[in-house]
Amino acid sequence: MKPASTWFQRYLLPGFVFQAAVIAGGYATGRELVEFFLPAGPWGGLLGMAVSMLVWSAVLMVSFELARIARAWDYRAFFKLLLGRGWFAFEIGYFLLMLVIMAVMGAAAGEIAFSLFGLPRLAGSMAMIAATGAMLFFGTAAIEKFLVASVGYLYLVYFVFVAWCVVAFGDRIEASFASVAVDGDWFMAGVTYAGYNVATIPAVLFCVRHFGRRREALAAGALAGPLGMLPGVVFYIAMMGYYHEIADQALPSAFLLAKLQAPWFEWAFQIAVMLTLVDTGVALLHAINERVANAWEERRRPMPRSLRPALAVGVMLVAVYAATAIGLVDLVAKGYGTLTWYFLAIYVLPLMTWGLWLLWRHSARGEAPPASHY
Repeated sequence: MKPASTWFQRYLLPGFVFQAAVIAGGYATGRELVEFFLPAGPWGGLLGMAVSMLVWSAVLMVSFELARIARAWDYRAFFKLLLGRGWFAFEIGYFLLMLVIMAVMGAAAGEIAFSLFGLPRLAGSMAMIAATGAMLFFGTAAIEKFLVASVGYLYLVYFVFVAWCVVAFGDRIEASFASVAVDGDWFMAGVTYAGYNVATIPAVLFCVRHFGRRREALAAGALAGPLGMLPGVVFYIAMMGYYHEIADQALPSAFLLAKLQAPWFEWAFQIAVMLTLVDTGVALLHAINERVANAWEERRRPMPRSLRPALAVGVMLVAVYAATAIGLVDLVAKGYGTLTWYFLAIYVLPLMTWGLWLLWRHSARGEAPPASHY
């Protein structure tokens, strides 16, 4: 008999897994925050991040409850319910987003390996691929524990980081917030940033197994938005100490660490960043493995265990090549923006219309969502 899920698994685990899925695409290094929120100014950036957080919470709440009542625990089953015969439209977009995110992660891992050890950048990228592939040998329970432990370390390091930055150059942070006006584009920045990141939500659906009732799904979804954004908020505040200089930095985290002049903390921070790279890779690639495993199950055959890391390594190798060919800054600026509206159209819009109607019908008539035959 399966043991009952704990309070932590029902309410906080989904938020930690969501945070692990979104952070390493650039947010861990600060590049995403610079690209999307810095143009709106210090206060405008925080307002934009609040918009993103609210959008995430709303989409997570509806997604979790719909997946719970339909028992759709992988993105293939979920989008067959939401899009019918068009379910593969999400898979196409998800795969393209995976390439962009993994490419950014590979570039960041390479920079960290070079800055800490003087190793070739390719060595850092390969190390990230090897660590992610190794984690995917293990089952869902082990992956959940790894993600929670690494996210906990990340929260600790980020809060020490922002506290140190406030002490070291708090006067500069205060001056930036006092002197730079709010730009009117903060709302669109928040929607845009939320738009492509919602595509990572289906990577969290394996956590839906822990929900036993609607209240748990809705509460977990509401909490996941703030849990996903909180490290980004504190990082953004720290960056305001060098508001004018940081816009041109490919790795804002490395720039700020150099200003603190503390090599030992640079190691602690870069280890946290490396863990986030593995976290995101594990979360996103585990979703692909779950989707493939369920397809094997439908054919009444178990998915070969070796296929899990093989799929992951294949995707990451393609992505690292893209990172080398295009570059980190261009990937964040062009790749993410292009996919934002795509996911708003094929995921958020259907979810907040057809998905809400399915939930209303379930509540009003006690009918489960129809099983998909596509």
